Amino acid sequence: MSEPLAYPALHASHAGIWISTADGVVKPVGRGEAIARAAETPMILLNAPLIGERLGYPEISGLDLLELFAFIHPAKFMVPTPKGLATAIGLEPPDDDQGAAQMLHRAASELLSHLERPDWFEREGAWASAASLSRLRWPWGQVLETRIAKPAQAERWLFSKLPEWQETSARPAPHPIILNTGDVVARLDSLTGHGAEERPGQRDYALAAIDAFSPRQRRDAPNVVLAEAGTGIGKTLGYLSPASVWAEQAGGAVWISTFTKALQRQLDAESMRLYPDPAQRRAKVVVRKGRENYLCLLNLEDALQGGFAGRAAILAQLVARWAAYTKDGDMVGGDLPGWLPTLFRRNGATALTDRRGECVYAGCPHYRKCFIERASRASAQADLVIANHALVMVNAARGREAGNAPTRIVFDEGHHIAEAADSMFAAALTGQEAIELRRWIIGPEGRSRGRRRGLAARLADVSSYDEEGGNAISAAAHAATALPADGWLQRIAEGAPFGPVEAMLAAVRGQVYARADAEDAGYGLETEAAGLDGPTIAAVEPALVALDALLRPLVILGRRLEAVLEDAPDWLDGQARARIDGAISSLGWRRDALSAWLSMLSRLGGPADPDFVDWLAVDRIEGREVDIGLHRHWLDPTRPFAQAVLKPAHGALITSATLRSGEEWAAAEARTGTRHLDAPVHHFASASPFDYAKQSAVLIVTDIKRGDIPQLAGAYARLISAAGGGTLGLFTAIRRLRAVHARIADRLARDGLPLYAQHVDPIDTGTLVDIFRDDPRASLLGTDALRDGVDVPGDSLRQVIMEGVPWPKPTVLHAARKAANGGSAYDDRIIRARLAQAFGRLIRRADDQGVFVILSSAMPSRLLTAFPPGTPIQRVTLDEAIVRVKDLTSARPRLSSSAQMGHHSIP
Repeated sequence: MSEPLAYPALHASHAGIWISTADGVVKPVGRGEAIARAAETPMILLNAPLIGERLGYPEISGLDLLELFAFIHPAKFMVPTPKGLATAIGLEPPDDDQGAAQMLHRAASELLSHLERPDWFEREGAWASAASLSRLRWPWGQVLETRIAKPAQAERWLFSKLPEWQETSARPAPHPIILNTGDVVARLDSLTGHGAEERPGQRDYALAAIDAFSPRQRRDAPNVVLAEAGTGIGKTLGYLSPASVWAEQAGGAVWISTFTKALQRQLDAESMRLYPDPAQRRAKVVVRKGRENYLCLLNLEDALQGGFAGRAAILAQLVARWAAYTKDGDMVGGDLPGWLPTLFRRNGATALTDRRGECVYAGCPHYRKCFIERASRASAQADLVIANHALVMVNAARGREAGNAPTRIVFDEGHHIAEAADSMFAAALTGQEAIELRRWIIGPEGRSRGRRRGLAARLADVSSYDEEGGNAISAAAHAATALPADGWLQRIAEGAPFGPVEAMLAAVRGQVYARADAEDAGYGLETEAAGLDGPTIAAVEPALVALDALLRPLVILGRRLEAVLEDAPDWLDGQARARIDGAISSLGWRRDALSAWLSMLSRLGGPADPDFVDWLAVDRIEGREVDIGLHRHWLDPTRPFAQAVLKPAHGALITSATLRSGEEWAAAEARTGTRHLDAPVHHFASASPFDYAKQSAVLIVTDIKRGDIPQLAGAYARLISAAGGGTLGLFTAIRRLRAVHARIADRLARDGLPLYAQHVDPIDTGTLVDIFRDDPRASLLGTDALRDGVDVPGDSLRQVIMEGVPWPKPTVLHAARKAANGGSAYDDRIIRARLAQAFGRLIRRADDQGVFVILSSAMPSRLLTAFPPGTPIQRVTLDEAIVRVKDLTSARPRLSSSAQMGHHSIP
């Protein structure tokens, strides 16, 4: 271990603030003294943004151990807490906050000692990276330069050492086979382990799933299985068994689609049971996500060569270190630590991905090493492709990978299909969407920087070769000047819009504010696109003309690009062909967007389309306007989903623990789109094997006054204390979450019960869940994102608290769907589904125990069918609830934190 650094270490939590000297002397200090000392001398910290939040001094900086860890061990998982860091580097975790302050010195020495070890795996590139970081005045830069030996030979540049993907021949169509039940059962036995406890429900589930892999008998008539598998059945291995057998015997790929990234990570881990050999697993299993999730090498190169400045440039260097060792280049939910971008206040992280759809495909010098292209090609040869609902729908709707279209799909978290389809098949003509289209067509304007290039620059060779295509590019660039430009929001607010589209958006804004309530809390505003006044209708016509003038040259350009491919000139090599293919795809979905905008505008002032819901909106964040526009959603978004995704498939398994939410199968068919299919749908259901009567209880607290924040906060604090932590608190409003957290965090911390919260702590959601899972005494407050996909088995989660009944937000879209789907019964279905999903977080293993608390006397009895049959349900006072929580949570065996980390949910 290296000698300890001479700098002091600073640790802060809700319980207090401590400063430790290099010789191990620890002193509690006040906020004022801590801020003053941090301002005058470098401090060793762990997660500077979080420490700054605790001190009320967000600009604090110093020698952040998380940044050092990311440099020394890129692509390695670590929970960003004192205990998590100690565990990751082999130190004894601290017992308390004072010990955490002392541990920071030992951690720094242990990390720095890796620099001198001959077996340091991530040594390559470190010396050059440290030199670059030192020039950028990174606090750790000079420390590293003195400890990393200069290599005898020049180190390879990142872009020269990344492996290239290889082209492969097209995969033949899968063989039409019928699975043998014996093969599927044998595969399930091998996955669960020979001699493991027999689970009839899991076996029946695997056999029922076989129908989804049978040969299709008619076009547009896929074999569809709806399977509801209660928590604990083991549906993951239940469908992996027939899926993997079919992939091997038929020679095709099965796409497994999820709604949450958490389930994607779980599936990726479970695939190790199928393919223990890492090399075989890389070939057989591929995780796919949208383009915006992956590191863009061209953006990274731009950042490294001066495109970024300040802290963003330091982040780019650390991301480059990670890029050399990453498994797949996934920056969102992959092996890039989720906490790394938050250390830089997200400054620069989003600019390192392709979030604007401006990829130049084969025109990129790093095309052959592109992480996105590698994943796309790997999935064409894989047996199992783990994707998400959005990507599956995008590929199906836009035909980006027509030759790689999946014939068999497993939709896990199937209760979210309608939600994903609602987002995918919607249209939004807003200022932000329009300005992005302008930038994509025109390219950089004024003083804008970066590598953004317009159509003319991206397709210069085409325009020089094909006169009609060149004219179309010029016409599109001219027409795009009618779209909103930089500063559009301010001009509209000042009553000086420029151009026909900005004028229309100004009219939309006027209508929204005219119809809005006089008193509002600064949230977004909306109104139905009906009964609009004369000036608004008059402003629509010039916008229609302008958008139509833009669509026409884009249509012509698309045809000319296709003609170039058909009548290939001499210069059209493989890379140029791939680049034009990419341009055709990008043009296609932008033309679709423009067509949707024109359709939406053309109906304003006329009769409404019964298939759609249209409205006007002003999006605001805490009173500040961020966007203005018109929105269109399908009244039933599962209709386009069934048409674009299900009908072309040969078979689909749609599964979830809450597919029916206590209703008949007709309800499940409605929310999954299968009612729009002509072919019959197979049903399967298996109840959870857990004994909910013994393992759980639902407590409805009746004496909490609605809207009383002090009383609500007091209830949360007392319930969390009664359970000794291990609590997931769910809120329907961010404002109430923040208010409750502010009132109780310090109080709980003084009792040794850490409290974390979404929208408060400067930590991403995935990392917050990791921290919560790692500490049985910690609690976590959050919103909808924590109601689904959070898998925290064992002692770390023993209580779930909901602040009230999760009523749907009364939006224009919700009101239309409610009216079309049975009125209040539609609301009840939504609430029951939300309650069932939230309750599902609680019991994940056979030995789990826990309590579900609802802080609302207004909980209707008709909604209680959301909970599993046999679950004890009581209406109690808060005092009675405290007693019940203590009884239920103290009766279960407590695991040590180290033992807890080794437990997993039933797959």
